[in-house]
Amino acid sequence: MASAKSKIKQWLSALSFRTGIIIAALCIACYIISFAQMLLPISVAAKGILWTIFFGLAKACQYSALLILGSSGIARIKAYFKNRKQTSIQNGK
Repeated sequence: MASAKSKIKQWLSALSFRTGIIIAALCIACYIISFAQMLLPISVAAKGILWTIFFGLAKACQYSALLILGSSGIARIKAYFKNRKQTSIQNGK
């Protein structure tokens, strides 16, 4: 079982940075859908089932995106937003 887990982790980490960002965006979309569906005029049981499905998908996308991006990808995203903030501060002065 551990070998299958390591193979999946290795395969996910071999995917591109762009793929990681796309999966992270899907994660956000699944979170939004999981709570927005509560506004639908359907039974409570159906709402619970839909919430479980979309919240589970959101978590799966979240952890997959983290595996794809890795620590270097997270650092790259943080640096992007830090540079963007500094540029906007410099342009504002």
